[in-house]
Amino acid sequence: MEASITELRHTFRSGITRSYSWRKSQLQSLSKLLSDNEHQCFQALRQDLGKSNLECYKDEIGPLKKSVDYALSHLKDWMNPKKVGIPMIFFPSKGEIKSEPFGLVLIISSWNFPFNLALEPLIGALAAGNTVVIKPSEYAQACSSFLADTLPLYLDKMAVKVIEGDADTTQQLLQYKWDKIFFTGSPRVGRLVMSEAAKHLTPVTLELGGKCPVIFDFGSMSSDIQVAVKRVASGKWGVCSGQACLAIDYLLVEEKFASPLIDLLKGTINKLYGENSRNIPRMANKRNFGRLQKLLEDPLVADSVIHGGSVDEENLHIEPTILLNPPLNSEVMADEIFGPILPIITLNNILESIEFINSRPKPLTIYAFTHNEALKDRISTETSSGSIVFNDVIIHFLCDELPFGGVGQSGTGSYHGKYSFDAFSHEKPVLDRGFLLELDARYPPWNAFKMEFVRLAYKLNYFGLLLLFLGLRSYGSYNDH
Repeated sequence: MEASITELRHTFRSGITRSYSWRKSQLQSLSKLLSDNEHQCFQALRQDLGKSNLECYKDEIGPLKKSVDYALSHLKDWMNPKKVGIPMIFFPSKGEIKSEPFGLVLIISSWNFPFNLALEPLIGALAAGNTVVIKPSEYAQACSSFLADTLPLYLDKMAVKVIEGDADTTQQLLQYKWDKIFFTGSPRVGRLVMSEAAKHLTPVTLELGGKCPVIFDFGSMSSDIQVAVKRVASGKWGVCSGQACLAIDYLLVEEKFASPLIDLLKGTINKLYGENSRNIPRMANKRNFGRLQKLLEDPLVADSVIHGGSVDEENLHIEPTILLNPPLNSEVMADEIFGPILPIITLNNILESIEFINSRPKPLTIYAFTHNEALKDRISTETSSGSIVFNDVIIHFLCDELPFGGVGQSGTGSYHGKYSFDAFSHEKPVLDRGFLLELDARYPPWNAFKMEFVRLAYKLNYFGLLLLFLGLRSYGSYNDH
């Protein structure tokens, strides 16, 4: 570990990673890695998560290829300094903002999307010109091994390294001084990462997740209700069986519409995932399976199960499950579920959903299904979340033009597209001034004239000040009063 980090720092200080040609070549090599090893990626994901090939491509490989292509097509523009205007009082001068790499960065990824959550930040780190250590999750061992074995065959081994290991390895890595840390995982571990980073004043990006709610305005959906329910079902059970930070966590609906909504959800579950629900991935590991099983066995929750609830410990499979009004003080309503359990909370009026959400930690995303524009406006202005999606789920994750990240307990910082480049760059302002003109009012000794001049400096542009200065000087010198 010590030798690897020393080598990476030496590589960064050599300056090689700052060039456009190096950054471009690394991104091209990463794209080639994804194309050459698509089948091997599928195998690793099937071994770790039980995903089908289509899910592997839809959730991981496809988005990564798109992100690499997007970065390659915009890299030169991202690297170019941005010209900015400078107040005329500083004439002659010019200003610009240069994006410079932080240096040596640490990426700690999660097990639920083991390729995407490791390589999506890597795209931004390489585009920005950094050297990188990736610490994959030990809970996706096949994917972790693939990254450790394959990345050195395509990327600069002196600039990118994969360090495998368990939680103790992560703890050891956090003792070193990094120039940036990018972490994806739970709020609990995120606090530990932030605490260790604070010892070195290291900037962090934390992608933490949280309980993402759905506001389901059933009464306004009319003819679109079937599509809306299908999108809810896909957003809860269709992405890694709910083991995703963006997965729907719970649903809010008016009490009078709960029964028809539940009937529609049950029918949709059977249609999409089969009567035995074997068309959804299994739980990724025994640890998460056991945690979810415990949630369902909670006496506070057991009576609220109205659909599903069966578990298969041997195959780590949990049936898509619906809860109706579980106690709000139960664990299932306190912590992020991260699995195929959907609590439905009924309200007297859909407007109560705003206060319900505001009474809890800020979510990563709020999903809302409604045709009521006034309700949309209230949700947008009266709630706080990492993002809002109206009338669909999760698709914002695939939009390179939108930043992806949380707020408060759901995270800090954002990435994707240009925002990934920015996450691993320091925007350095550069001001260059000439010697053509110089005003004495900026220097002592101070007097009443200079005081008036300074007052007006914040109100007038340079040429107005110059005329004023020359006009006042024509009256002679001013004395202190």
